[in-house]
Order: sequence, then structure tokens, then C-alpha cells
Amino acid sequence: MSSLYVILLVVIAVTLMGVSLFRASLVKTKADYLVAGRSLPAIVLVFTLLSSWIGAGSLFAGAENAYKNGFAALWQPAGGWIGLLLIYFIAPRARKFAQFTIPDLLEARYNQTARVLGVIAILFAYVGITSYQFKGGGAVLHLIFPGVISTNMGTYIIAIFVILMTALAGMSSVAYTDLIIGSLVSVICLIAAPYLLIHAGGWTGVRAALPATHFEVLGNLTMMRALEFLLPTLLLMLGNQAMYQKFFSAKSERDARRAVVGWIIGTIVLEVAIISIAVFGSALFPTGEVAKNPSEIIAYTARNGLPAFLGALLLAAVFAKVISTASNFLFSPATNLVNDVFVRYISPNVGNKRVLIVSRLMVVLLGCWALYQAVYAQSILEKMLYAYTVYSAALTPVILAAFYSKRVTAWGAVAAIATGTVVTVTWDLPAVRGLFPAIISQRDAIFPALISAVAALILVSLFTPKPSAEQLAKFAG
Repeated sequence: MSSLYVILLVVIAVTLMGVSLFRASLVKTKADYLVAGRSLPAIVLVFTLLSSWIGAGSLFAGAENAYKNGFAALWQPAGGWIGLLLIYFIAPRARKFAQFTIPDLLEARYNQTARVLGVIAILFAYVGITSYQFKGGGAVLHLIFPGVISTNMGTYIIAIFVILMTALAGMSSVAYTDLIIGSLVSVICLIAAPYLLIHAGGWTGVRAALPATHFEVLGNLTMMRALEFLLPTLLLMLGNQAMYQKFFSAKSERDARRAVVGWIIGTIVLEVAIISIAVFGSALFPTGEVAKNPSEIIAYTARNGLPAFLGALLLAAVFAKVISTASNFLFSPATNLVNDVFVRYISPNVGNKRVLIVSRLMVVLLGCWALYQAVYAQSILEKMLYAYTVYSAALTPVILAAFYSKRVTAWGAVAAIATGTVVTVTWDLPAVRGLFPAIISQRDAIFPALISAVAALILVSLFTPKPSAEQLAKFAG
């Protein structure tokens, strides 16, 4: 069985690296590297959007949630589904704006300070997201080779591979490897879920093996806890820079909107399949090794609950998916450092060749930072919620206001970004916990951070000058 896993992993790794090398040979300019020359058709956009969204957050954090709470874990991806319905109307506006990064948008609509603070918030959030992709990939390699590769060693292996692959061709590499990975994962999950249901004794067998709460709307969750899963996912989806970069890379506004339709369908189907696999797996393996590490239930079920070839394919698909999402969220903040710091403030007249060198260097440096976080992260689920909250509170309100509000001001946006970032980053610090132990120990940061950021956005905007007609013109519908 091990030789089958090795063959599949080698085939996937060689294919992905081959695509990256080929796409790297086509990269000549800054636009080629950062937004794939604005040439992506709708079909490529669908799978790269799907692959960038569904990674370790769904396959490990979502699976851990499903193992503990059953189908109530769908509260987490449901936030993304709601966000996608709203994004259908945002996508054409984003493509019309057609810049490189979210901080480009923040400066055009607000000011330079908003741009710089936006970069800082994105770095905290996206490097955090990349880190738990590395950790999830390390867990997969450990499950495949339990006596040979530890989780930490697997984390290092995944990190090195992702950093190298991403550095080669940038957005072009990311998008076209996503096309391959998204197709593979979708097919395998849709085959594995019904097989596991039958293997677990059908719906009757699954219900008999699990607590009744696993099939209730809230399960073991309170409504507040359910919203703490839903809201960060919803807000990250609405403000997700990786998503906006894909829209900036589209061939046209029409391609951007068509891609969202495919993305909505694909995300709902695939995330329901992933949660179902985790729930059916928990019915098959309610105790034992996986009960101590419930985030690994999908990988564990692939290894122990499916026929050898199908299990190997599912595990290989999880491996590929983690690589894809890590590549997306590593590339995005590297783009910020290049476009929003290096080109904007350090070397405005730099040539394309030097931009490409610096871009690849930024991928390597941020990859090392993400690897450091991955090695010391305790829980993929907790790390996911932290990263989502930084972005959701600090950036999503001001991004949406850029497209839909004529009254929000530059300094209102600055205040919101700063407030959302500070509240989230400091929420779990021991000194802050000591001040409000009864509140902070029970709650994630999303509600206090979001409420504080929106309050700052509104209050400061009321007492500062309105934006100019020129600033608003670029964002008109």
C-alpha cells in the first residue's frame, strides 16, 4: 500500500512542479507574475477560486469541527456560501478596477496610510493561513509514512515544496496548478462520500453510531458559537485579497462574473462532501488514535476506511489541496510586499527583471515565517479562526465600503483597519486576558474586533471630510 501512496504523491508533485516550470518560462513582466497577464478564462478562474478557498481550513479545521459536532460544522462553510452570493455582484466591479492588490484599492479609495495598514493586516492573516496549510500537509505525510516522517518533518517538506513551486511563476503557476488540483479533489470527494456512507451502514448505521446532536442544526454549539464560525468565514470571503487578485487576473468582467457562478456551485457541493466524509468517518472510527487528533479524520479515514486505491487517491487529493491553498495564501502577501512596499516606496522605477527577483525573494521569506508559525501552532482550528478574524475585522468592512459607500472617509478606513488588527492580535495576550478573564476565555475575537472596527469606521467618517468625486468615480457600479 505504501508504494501506491508514494507513486501517487510523486506523480502529483512532478505534475505540479512541471506546470510551474512551464508557466515560469512564460513570465516576462510584473503583470505576468502578479496577475497572470490578466488572461485567465472563466473555467480556470472557477477552479483556482475553488482551490484557493478550500484547503486545510476545510479539510482539517472543518473536519475537526465535524468530528466533534457533526453536521452542525456546516455553520463554518455556510458563511462562505452567503459571501459568495454577495460576491456575484462585486466581481465585475473588482475586475473593472483591475489593479494588483487590495492595498492598491485602499490607496485609490482612501489614502497611503490605509494602504500601509492594509499590508500589515494581510501579512498577519495570510501568513497565518499559510502556516496551517503547512501543518496540515505535514500531518498527511505523517499518516502516509508513520514510521518514517514525523508531522514536523512533513511540515518542513511541504513548506519547501510550496515555497519553490510558488516562487517560480507566481499567479500563472498558482492558477493553472489549481485547475488540475480542483478537478482531482472534486471528483474524488464525490466518490468517497457515498462509499463511506454505505460502508458505515447507510444513514441508519451512521445515526446509530453517533450522538443525536450530530444531526441537529446547532448540534453541541450555542447560537453564539455557531455565529463565531460563520461570521469570520463570511467576512473573509467578502474581503479575500486572493479572490480579488483572481478577479484582477480575469480576461474580462464577464469572465469574472461567470466564474463566481461556478464557484458557488462547486463550493457548496465540495464542502458538504468534505463535512460528510468527516461525519461518516467519525461513525467508523469514534475512538482510538484519531479521537486524540480529530483534525486528521479525513486523512485517517482515507487511509483506514476506504479501498486501497480510492483511499490513496483521497489522501493524494488532500495533499494536493493543501499545497494549492498554501501556494495561494503565500503568494498573495508576497505580492503586497512587492507591489505595495518595494515598488510603491523603495524603487518606483524598477524594471521587470528586478521585480521578478524581489517577488521570488519575498515568497521565500514569507514562507519561512509561515513555517515558523506552523511548527509552533497548537490547533489548526484555532489558528484558522485567528487568521480569518484579523482579515475579517480589519479589512472586509473598508473593502465593502470602498465599493458601496460614498460617505466613508480615508481616516475612517484607517481607524477601522488599525482597530480591527489591534483588537484581534491582542485579544488572547495574557495581559489582556487578565483584565477580562470571564469574557475573553469564553469568546473568540470576531465580535469585539468587528464591532470595534465598524464603530471606528462610522464615527471617524462622521467627523472627517467626505471623499472627493475623483476617489469615488473608480468604484461606481
